[in-house]
Amino acid sequence: MLDAVIITVSVTALLLAAWCGFAAYRDSPTKDWHFAGMAVVTLVTLVQLVVSVVQLAHGDRPDQGLVVFLAYQIGAVCTIPAAAFMSLAERTRWGSAIVAAGGVILAVLELRLHEVWGSGHG
Repeated sequence: MLDAVIITVSVTALLLAAWCGFAAYRDSPTKDWHFAGMAVVTLVTLVQLVVSVVQLAHGDRPDQGLVVFLAYQIGAVCTIPAAAFMSLAERTRWGSAIVAAGGVILAVLELRLHEVWGSGHG
C-alpha cells in the first residue's frame, strides 16, 4: 500500500472531522458544503481501494492476511457514506458530530490498514 495514499486519506478525514466538529461546537447541522467535503473524502478512499486492488492484482500481499486487509478496506470505504446517511437522519448539531466521529474513525482505520499491509512494505 502506498504511504502517500494512506496519508492523503488520513489527512482529508481528519480535516473533515475538524470541520464538522467545529460545526457541532457552533450548534450547526451538516450543510451542503459538509456533504461536498464528505464526497471528496469518499472519492479519496475509493482511489485507495483501486490502488489496493491493483497492487493485489500484481501479486503484492498484506503481511497480516488478505481477508483482514479487505475487511478494513471495505470498512474504510463505507465509513464516511454511513456517517453521511446518519447525519441526514439527525438534522441537529449531533449530525455534524456524527460526521466528525466518522472522520476520526476513518483515520484510525487508515492506521490499521497501514499495519495490516506491513507498515509500508510493498
